[in-house]
Amino acid sequence: MPRYDAIVIGTGQAGPALVRRMAGLGMRVAVVERSRFGGTCINTGCTPTKTLVASAYAAHVARRGADYGFSAGEIKVDMKRVKARKDDVVARSNRAVERSLKNLENCRVYEAHARFMSPREVQVGGEILTSDRIFINVGGRAAVPDIPGLEQVHYLTNSSMMDVDFVPRHLLVLGGSYIGLEFGQMYRRFGSEVTIVELGSRLVSHEDEDVSAAIAEILAREGIAVRLSAECLRIGKQGDDIVMTVDCGGTSELRGSHLLIATGRRPNTDDLGLDRAEVARDERGYIVVDDELRTSVPGIWALGDCNGKGAFTHTSWNDYEIVAANLFDGEKRRVSDRISAHALYIDPPLGRVGMTEADARKSGRPALIGKLAMEDVSRAFEKGETEGFMKILVDAETKEILGASFLGTSGDEAIHCVLDAMYAKAPYTLLKRAMHIHPTVAEFIPVALEELVPLPSAIAR
Repeated sequence: MPRYDAIVIGTGQAGPALVRRMAGLGMRVAVVERSRFGGTCINTGCTPTKTLVASAYAAHVARRGADYGFSAGEIKVDMKRVKARKDDVVARSNRAVERSLKNLENCRVYEAHARFMSPREVQVGGEILTSDRIFINVGGRAAVPDIPGLEQVHYLTNSSMMDVDFVPRHLLVLGGSYIGLEFGQMYRRFGSEVTIVELGSRLVSHEDEDVSAAIAEILAREGIAVRLSAECLRIGKQGDDIVMTVDCGGTSELRGSHLLIATGRRPNTDDLGLDRAEVARDERGYIVVDDELRTSVPGIWALGDCNGKGAFTHTSWNDYEIVAANLFDGEKRRVSDRISAHALYIDPPLGRVGMTEADARKSGRPALIGKLAMEDVSRAFEKGETEGFMKILVDAETKEILGASFLGTSGDEAIHCVLDAMYAKAPYTLLKRAMHIHPTVAEFIPVALEELVPLPSAIAR
């Protein structure tokens, strides 16, 4: 029974950094990876999708050449070359993680599946490893809904989309949030006909209604069909077509050549033997953790997507920072200290931090709002990318920034000006008085704060 100072299960964003930190302190560490090094982000998430988004954006801009005074002729997308570029970017990152761990002093890598035998024992292949400190970083995978007939057709998920080296004739996308919208717009720009089917009454329903409406308009202008409030009744196959029968206030059939399931994620916790370790999970399978990411069992922590505290690379990395600071730096860092922040990488992107308008109303705080159309932002106008808007929420009494949504060119970058001010607990007047560089999108943040108005108590309908 090999004994280690620590065992890390999984090599997503949190795991390898924690391994390197512990090994650097002279601890003897075992790291277990059953599949691909680097986890979701590197292999099937951020890295490959944003590489594909970049290819789709280039094709889109080339088609708009006339808007900029040139003609690129007929734009032909070679998906085999697009995929090869994506694969190369992924491989470099994947290999870098694997190489760094396998060459790390005080670290042994096990390439096998891990299962708990007890709170201190983990079976890996034919061996049982023991440690008083075990860190779970196993990530998640696509959640597949129970739809009659789905098992009879070949469908795609965010993972299997990575193997696509052709342009689907007509891509049906079930799900209108991050994954569905990014792939939908991407493949429309590659040349596919695209239909997005969303069960809710609007796209990205956790965002404000004006954000959802603006995104729907952006997609519609690119020729993407969107079906909302669509109950998927059944899925079948007719000839070469996948047929989705939906009820949107009336039953209809949608036909496509390929189907992408993008209805959410689930944690990879169902085959770890967590019951033998007595590690508690919630009703969705996420490992229950406290504010310092400790599980229900002393000596076991859960980091990244499997703990339900965030579904992003940056939250996983922050999980590592919290655990490392608390264990090795004598600090007291907590999950509740972080401010929610994320981006949606359609084009133009959405960057959001903190509260939405709905959150602010629910909080009961007296709030002010400033909003500015991207068509009034000189940088956006000069680039010919004027879709979207910027809006910021502030507390009318404390002047604290409550949140912001930037839907527009560079919105995913400019939003950090607001986020950093929020972490500094600075009043909005600090940003209002800041001198930003011209011409940038960020320079219009003070402009958006110039004419704050009371947040209406209810959205006009």
